[in-house]
Amino acid sequence: QVQLVESGGGLVQAGGSLRLSCAASGRTFNSYAVGWFRQAPGKEREFVATISWNGYSTHSESVKGRFTISRDNAKNTVYLQMNSLEPDDTAVYYCAAKLGHTDVVSSRYNYWGQGTQVTVSS
Repeated sequence: QVQLVESGGGLVQAGGSLRLSCAASGRTFNSYAVGWFRQAPGKEREFVATISWNGYSTHSESVKGRFTISRDNAKNTVYLQMNSLEPDDTAVYYCAAKLGHTDVVSSRYNYWGQGTQVTVSS
């Protein structure tokens, strides 16, 4: 069982930066792949980035070059550094965990956090 808690969201102007954190409980966290997903009002949840237990990462085309996912297994935490934020990045951001390989499909993740709101003003 893994419990996830996101933090770091907020209101920022376009062009600004935020760093989201996903803190996990559980001694075997380093066995899990972790993904970040986001959902804007009226839209479906979409993949943002994912990272394997040993640091292999994948980012969506819409955030590549602006966002970076990383993890610190000693702290049981995964981060999402978001730079050059745009109004279209406004959404609730969720982290999720699954055993095994990374995946871009949200339904393949077993554990989810409660989400953190990111709002980017123009």
